[in-house]
Amino acid sequence: MAQVRFGTVQDLFQAYPMARYDVGKAEADKPSLDFLQEAAGARSWHPAVSFCAYLLPRRVSVAWGCRSLRRMFDHFDANDSRALNVAETWVREPDEQSRNKALAVGNANDPEQPATWLALAAGWSGGSVVPAEYAPVEAKPDQAARAVRAALLIGLCRLPRDSLDRIMTACLEDGIQLARGEPRPPR
Repeated sequence: MAQVRFGTVQDLFQAYPMARYDVGKAEADKPSLDFLQEAAGARSWHPAVSFCAYLLPRRVSVAWGCRSLRRMFDHFDANDSRALNVAETWVREPDEQSRNKALAVGNANDPEQPATWLALAAGWSGGSVVPAEYAPVEAKPDQAARAVRAALLIGLCRLPRDSLDRIMTACLEDGIQLARGEPRPPR
């Protein structure tokens, strides 16, 4: 079993100060997986999704976001499919070309759509976050996690109430297993 990226909530908050605001109140000395499991078990979806997005390494977080979004919804329009596909391509091939393509698609798509934020998460995973014709502006360390968080919270708000708990429980169980280093097969 792999070691969890941040042993405690405080470790994560020290690495990503904005996470404190996104996650909300949490016992600083609580082990990360304990916090995540308790939040998921209590159906505190916002803190659980936020914490998981930060807890996972960028590439794994984007992969988890894509898997979760596919679990949430069966159908996507052409723009959303493209955004999701470029994010998943970057997960499989995390090179500059696929990152820049994800960034371009994310910037061109509707910011109210969750798949747009997953493309942006891939695009904001490192390197410059502006088009090549401009002076480089480096991605902030928390930018990808915040975009994954945005994608999943937008999706969460659109889930039917009767399936919300079932879907979100499955998404968070997947995230917990990924955090433990125990990848699960997709859906």
